[in-house]
Amino acid sequence: MTERRSLASGDVLARRYELQDLVNERHGSSTWRAHDQVLNRNVGLEIISSADPRAGHFLDAARESTSVTDPRFLRVLDLIEDEQRHHLVVREWARAFPLDQLLAQSPLPNRRAATVVAEVAEAMAHAHEHGVYHRRLTPHQVLLKQSGAVRVVGLGVATALAPVGRQDTLSDLQAYEQLDVQAIGKLLYASVTGRWPGADVDGLVAAPAEHGRLLRPRQVRAGVSRDIDTIADRILGSPPRHHEPPLRKAADIAHTLRLSGEDDDLHDDQPSLAAISSPDLLRLDPVIVPGGPPPGLEPPRRRPKAFEPAPPTTFERGKQKARRAAKGDRGLVLLGVAGALVILSLLGFLVSRQTDRAADPIDDSSPVRVLPVQRAVDFDPQGEDGRENRDQARLAIDGLPTTGWQTSTYLGSPELGGVKDGVGLVLDLGGLREVDSLRLRLAGSPTSIVVYAASEDTDRTPRVRRGLTDVATVDSAGSDASIALRSGIVTRYLVVWLTSLPEVEPGVFRGEIDDVVVRGRS
Repeated sequence: MTERRSLASGDVLARRYELQDLVNERHGSSTWRAHDQVLNRNVGLEIISSADPRAGHFLDAARESTSVTDPRFLRVLDLIEDEQRHHLVVREWARAFPLDQLLAQSPLPNRRAATVVAEVAEAMAHAHEHGVYHRRLTPHQVLLKQSGAVRVVGLGVATALAPVGRQDTLSDLQAYEQLDVQAIGKLLYASVTGRWPGADVDGLVAAPAEHGRLLRPRQVRAGVSRDIDTIADRILGSPPRHHEPPLRKAADIAHTLRLSGEDDDLHDDQPSLAAISSPDLLRLDPVIVPGGPPPGLEPPRRRPKAFEPAPPTTFERGKQKARRAAKGDRGLVLLGVAGALVILSLLGFLVSRQTDRAADPIDDSSPVRVLPVQRAVDFDPQGEDGRENRDQARLAIDGLPTTGWQTSTYLGSPELGGVKDGVGLVLDLGGLREVDSLRLRLAGSPTSIVVYAASEDTDRTPRVRRGLTDVATVDSAGSDASIALRSGIVTRYLVVWLTSLPEVEPGVFRGEIDDVVVRGRS
C-alpha cells in the first residue's frame, strides 16, 4: 500500500482547481488559494482528509451554511467529496486580511472598531434568522478587504473543525445564539483593547479581570470611547454595570453600534487617522512606524551626493539664455513674435474644431479593442424606489471576478417572480463609442439577457427603457457569456437587462454580474 502524498502547489483537484498558495493550516484542515481553470478565477479551498472522523460533519456544516445568502459571508461555490482522499469546500476568494493580524499590531480606533463589529453583527443577525449559528467566531474568522468590505468565514465549518476535547453541550438554539452574541461582544472588546475576554485566542492575550469580573475596555486602554465601553459592557456584563439594559440579539448590537458616536471631550490617540474619510478600511488601520535611535545619538554625516541639486538641463539653460536675450530692445521683438505665434495657434485650433464637428467622431480605421467603462449604475425602472443594490454596481467593473453586482432575491419563478420585466446595469463609456461586443461573467446559470443601446444624442444616464434600442438578446446564458452586438452601433450608454435569473435555492432566484468587458472602437 503506497503512502498518501500530501497536497502541494500545482496539484489539480476535481480536474479544475489548481492549488497555488497555502493560506493556513488549523485544526487538521488546510486552506488554499486555488485557480479555477474552467471559470478563470481565484477560489478558496478548505480541505480535510476524508479519513478524518470530522470529514462528514465538515461537509454537512458547509452545506447547511449555504442557506444564508448575506454577501458578508464568503459563498460556498461547490462541495466535493473524496477527491484524492480529501473532502473539499470551494468558496469565493476574497483578498483580505484577518482581523487578528491587525490587532497584533495595535487596537483599532473607536470609529473603526464600531463599523467593523456592526458589519459582523448584521451578518450574524441574518444567519440567526435562518437558524444557522457560527459558535466559533474569533478575530481570525473576520476578514477586512482593501475595498472596505467586511467578510466572515467559518460559518458552521469552524464548529465542525473544533479540536477534539471539550464540546458544547447546549441543547437549545437560543443558547447557540447567545454564544454568537457573546463572541460579537468579545470582538468589540478586542478591537479597542487588543485583549480577548477569557483565554488567549488567535495570538491575543487574555483580558484582565478583577475579583472574577472582566474589566471594562476603558479600564484596560486609554482612549476608548464611552459609547463603545458601555456597549461592550451591555453585551458581556453579567449583569451590566449602572443598570444598563443588556444586549442579547445580534441585530440589536448592530443597531446600537450604528447609532454610537465619538465622545466630544474624548482625546483621540490617533488624530491623524480619525480625520481620514476614505472608505478604504486598511488605510484607517493602525500602522506601526519602525522606531530608530533618538536624535543626537548618531553623529552627523556628510550629505550624500545623491541629495545634491541636479545640474541644469538643456531646456533650463535655454530658458536662461532667452531671459538674458529679452533684455533691451530685443525683448520687444521676441514679445511680438510670441504674440504672432499665439494668434496662429488660436486660428488653427478654431479651424480644427470646425473640422472635428463635421467629421465622424469614430475612427473607422482604428482596431477593435477593450473600451474602458467609466461608470456602472443600477437600472431598475419598475422598482418602487428605482434602485437595485446601487452600492454594488461599481463592483461589476472593478476588474475583480470575485466581486460583483447582485439583483435582489425573487421568489416563485426565474422571471423575477413575475413582479418585473427585468433589472440590470447601465454602462457609461464616457463618450460616443462604436460598440462591437460584450463579455459578461455571471454567477450561476441560466441567465437570459437583453442588451440595449441609448441613442447618440443621449447626454444623461438612462433611467427608463423608452428611447433605448434592442441590440442583442441571449436566452439561457451560462456563467461566461460573449455577446456580439449589431454592427454600426454608436452610443455612450449600454444597458445590460436581465430578464430571467438563475435559481440559487429551491424556488429562490437571483442574478449576479461579476465582470463586464466591452469591446469596440473610439
